Amino acid sequence: MTTVEWSRPEAADLLPVDQDLFRALLRRQAATVTVVTTVAPGTGGSAGPDGSGEPVRAGFTATSFTSVSLDPPLVSFCLGTASSSWPVFARAEHVAVHLLGAHQRETARVFATGGIDRFAACPQWTTGPFGVPLLTGVLVRMLCRVAHRVPVGDHTLFVAEPLALGGGEDGDPLVYHRGGYTTAGTPART
Repeated sequence: MTTVEWSRPEAADLLPVDQDLFRALLRRQAATVTVVTTVAPGTGGSAGPDGSGEPVRAGFTATSFTSVSLDPPLVSFCLGTASSSWPVFARAEHVAVHLLGAHQRETARVFATGGIDRFAACPQWTTGPFGVPLLTGVLVRMLCRVAHRVPVGDHTLFVAEPLALGGGEDGDPLVYHRGGYTTAGTPART
């Protein structure tokens, strides 16, 4: 009988958690890039871009998207409560999740940029059911109902129920890794 000796990390290899180290190490995880969009009713005052109380669109680039359950079908994503998109998502009943293709780096960049009108900077969208903005040219699109909002630290975890699905263009997904956008390439065949 052969025994395998496992290499064990030394206690000296483990460091106390601080925000910079935590962020740096999490950048090593590759994640698919999604853009999540929504619309919510304005409340007058400062809620609408012109103070009119008209519905307000919001969207952001996310790498925290994941499937949660097949029965019932549920997905999740996280949004920081300090995000400029947070006030709209806090009131939204429906969202759209878009899995970006490798050719959509600019779309990811636009929706990750604060202080701009993201929908004016990225005109490849249409108005979908419930008024939710739907991006065009994506690999996958899901129209979802927000089922749960769970406060978690400085973020909110959204759990959403897909109501309608759409497969768009075929191709490689856009991936975020080590602080930049890349592609997963051709998947291995099994």
